[in-house]
Amino acid sequence: MKRAPEIARPTTPLPIDRLIRPFQEFSSREASSGLLLMAVTAIALLWANSRWSDAYFALWELPIAISVGEFVLSETALHWINDGLMAMFFFVIGLEVKREIMVGELASRRKAALPVLAAVGGMLFPAALYLLVNAGGIGQRGWGIPMATDIAFTLGILALLGNRISLQLRVFVTAAAIVDDIGAILVIALFYTTDVSWIALAIGAAGLLAMVAANWLGVKHWLPYGILGLIVWLAFLQSGVHATIAGVLAAMTIPAKGRIEPVELVDRSRAIVNQLENACQLGGDILTNEDQLAAVQALESVVVRTESPLQRLEHALHPWVTFLVVPLFALANAGVDLRATGTAALTHPVSLGILAGLFLGKQVGVVLLSFVAVRAGIADLPKGSTWGQVYGVGILMGVGFTMSLFVANLSFIRPELLDIAKVGILVASVISGVVGYIILRLTCPANARATG
Repeated sequence: MKRAPEIARPTTPLPIDRLIRPFQEFSSREASSGLLLMAVTAIALLWANSRWSDAYFALWELPIAISVGEFVLSETALHWINDGLMAMFFFVIGLEVKREIMVGELASRRKAALPVLAAVGGMLFPAALYLLVNAGGIGQRGWGIPMATDIAFTLGILALLGNRISLQLRVFVTAAAIVDDIGAILVIALFYTTDVSWIALAIGAAGLLAMVAANWLGVKHWLPYGILGLIVWLAFLQSGVHATIAGVLAAMTIPAKGRIEPVELVDRSRAIVNQLENACQLGGDILTNEDQLAAVQALESVVVRTESPLQRLEHALHPWVTFLVVPLFALANAGVDLRATGTAALTHPVSLGILAGLFLGKQVGVVLLSFVAVRAGIADLPKGSTWGQVYGVGILMGVGFTMSLFVANLSFIRPELLDIAKVGILVASVISGVVGYIILRLTCPANARATG
């Protein structure tokens, strides 16, 4: 997601400004989300292997219930995170996908060809390698685990390379990771769905149709979409189709245009500012001068009506997802008691399949299909990029983490298999991140962003 331009700070900072400024600066850095995920993962592993490990696992099994009349929805804390909060994560992904399809790197066939084919290769080859190791075994169901790429970790590692990474290469990685997420979502919807309740699914479909109708009618306020989206989520939760799919589908119904065009905003805001200037000449402040208040409110209204609901929701939810939802998911899911799994987990077919898929399958699939696309003349390498850099990107996309952990939870009911899968994901992600970083640092010139 593109960062909004920095807002000018008041000439005389308030005490609260000085207090929160370090947090604002941290959250504005591209590497912050990846660093936070690394820290939370380390905490989860240390906690799960400490003398307080029982408290760690008991915390996520704590039952939490919501009751309205006779309706009771009770789940463990882990399920609320994985099925509830992660729906917000998938909702934001859906918003990003819709934006990229409409105006971004996926908007035209030629621009989309390279990241789409790279992502497809980065999904098919890992799944094939995993099945090669686990076909017919107890871990066969986990073939979708190594297909995923963690956007936050990947972009965080790229940010650590600073100006060595050109804008074009960064855009390619982002677009490929988004397509990768689309593939993971489709895999979850098609292959990791349990018995379906068609009545609940019909209610969810009706809610989605109502959201589409609201968009068609020109409804721009977020509240109707929020209420209908909650109904859709509840219906999918009861349907057997994973509830997070509701987040992606709901995102596709959010309007991508505001009520007012930017050109009209210029004319209206200029007139309102003139009114405000005249009101200020009468003296007083906004508490006592009604004309000042009316002008400020009118200016706020016209600005809000210019920004599309899609952009407004993405901008509002992105920090919450990046710095709360995903870290909380990592804290709840990354903890593995290594004392119980032992070193044998590293040689188990499940962890070996994940390691082969994420580290080897990703790089082979991304590079091979990118090469085919360029040689076939249907796509071009990112401007100023080399095949060595594409190879580094292919390795880096083996950082599966968040999405891989998510699919692992859907794949395995048996706790021992889930723990083994987590070990494989963690090891493969660390190796892919470190090796990918080294390759990119060696192949990217120090001033790539300035000259790219």
